[in-house]
Amino acid sequence: MKSDGIITMQPRKGSKLETIKESRVNQIIDTRPVFSGLKGRTPEEMFGNLPTPCYIIDEGQLHRNGKVLWSVIEHTGCRILLAQKAFSNYDFYPLLSEYLSGTEASGLYEARLGAEKMPGKEVHVFCAAYRDDEMDELFQYADHIVFNSVCQLKKFGKKAKAQGISIGLRINPQCSTQDGHDIYDPCARGSRLGVTREVWDREMNEELTSLLDGLHFHTLCEQNADDLEITLQAVEAGFGHILSRMKWLNMGGGHHITREDYDIPCLERLILYAQKKWDLQVYLEPGEAVALNGGYLGARVLDVVQNEEVHIAILDASAACHMPDVLEMPYKPPIYGTETAENQNHIYRLAGPTCLSGDVIGDYGFSYSLEEGDFLLFGDMAIYSTCKNNTFNGMPLPNIWCLTESGQLLQLTDFGYDDFQSRLGSRTKQNSQ
Repeated sequence: MKSDGIITMQPRKGSKLETIKESRVNQIIDTRPVFSGLKGRTPEEMFGNLPTPCYIIDEGQLHRNGKVLWSVIEHTGCRILLAQKAFSNYDFYPLLSEYLSGTEASGLYEARLGAEKMPGKEVHVFCAAYRDDEMDELFQYADHIVFNSVCQLKKFGKKAKAQGISIGLRINPQCSTQDGHDIYDPCARGSRLGVTREVWDREMNEELTSLLDGLHFHTLCEQNADDLEITLQAVEAGFGHILSRMKWLNMGGGHHITREDYDIPCLERLILYAQKKWDLQVYLEPGEAVALNGGYLGARVLDVVQNEEVHIAILDASAACHMPDVLEMPYKPPIYGTETAENQNHIYRLAGPTCLSGDVIGDYGFSYSLEEGDFLLFGDMAIYSTCKNNTFNGMPLPNIWCLTESGQLLQLTDFGYDDFQSRLGSRTKQNSQ
C-alpha cells in the first residue's frame, strides 16, 4: 500500500513469491546482527512492495548506534563527529545530532552540508590538499581545518587562523595495523597522508608549530580498540612532546565502536589517558560506526544463466554502480539467509546487469534454487553506498527509503533520467564562447 511516498509493510497478497515460494524462502530467519533491524521478519514481508533496486535506511539502528556513541562521550568527555564520507544521508542528521558533536568533512561540499543540515554543531574539515579558490567559502562553514602537509599549513594557516578557525596538522605515525587492505591504509609505505616525524623535523619550525591547535591521525579501518592502543603508543613516541602544547587530538575514524565485539572499555581508557596525559580534548570521527548495520539494499533476480558448472544470477543491483566498495576494497557483503540456510547446495554467483565483466558481487550458497523475481536483501548498506554510487552504463540510481521506528517506509528520493542526464552536459542551450 503506497500513498505519497509512504508504504506500510504488508505482504504482497497473491504474488508469485507469496503463493509459491513462501514455504521455501520466507521460513528462513536470519538472526545475524546485520539483520537485527528486521526483528525476525523476512525481507519479503518488510520490503517486498518496494521497487528495486532500493536502499533502506533503518532509523531504529541509527538510534541504537547513536546511544552507544553517546555513552562513550558521557563516560570520557570526548567529542564524536560523523565522518560524512561514509554516511551523508542528511535526512537523518536531526536524529544523529541528538548524540553527536558534529560532522567531519573531506572538502567544501561536505563542510557546507554538515553546517547546513546539522546546524549548531561543529564542522571539522580534512583534505589532502585544499584549493585556493575554495578557501574563502570553506572558512564560512568550518570550525576546525586540518592540513595534510607543512606546505599547506604555510600557505593557508595564518589566513585560517585570522578567521577564528582552529588549526590542525595531520600526522603519520608510520604504524600500520591493517593487513590486506593497502588502499585503505594511510600508513602504507609511500602514503600521501600525514606528516611523518622525519618530515616534521625537517620542515616544521616554532612559528608554524605555534599556529597549531591540534594534531590529527587516522590510521584505522573497521578495527578494534587494541589497534588504536598500538597506534596511540606510536603517536606518543613520535609526537608526544608536541601534544603537550596542543588543545586537541583527533584520533580519526576507522573505530568500529558499535560492533558487538568492540572493546569499548579499552577505547574509553585510551581517551581518558590521552586527555589526562596531554591536557587536551580528544575527538573521534567514525563513519561506519555511526551507521553500521543501519541500512539495506534490496534487489531482485532478473535472470539465471550458466557457464560450465557456474550458475550465475543476474540482479537489478550492480556492484560497480550501487555498492562500489565491493569491488574497491574488495569484500563480499552479507545477504539475508545465505549463511543460516540449512542446505546450501545451491551455489550462485551474484552479478550486476552492466557490461563490466567484473561486475560481480560474489558467490553465495542458498537453501533453494534462485528464480527470476526472487527478492534478495544485502545488509550493512547504509555506509559507503548512497554517497559513492554512480550511473555507469546508464544505471538508474536506486531510490532511498527510510524505515521508521514505527514500521513505516518513507520514500526520500525520486531519482530518474534527469539525474543521469544532468551529470553529462547542459540541459539548456548555451551560447558558444
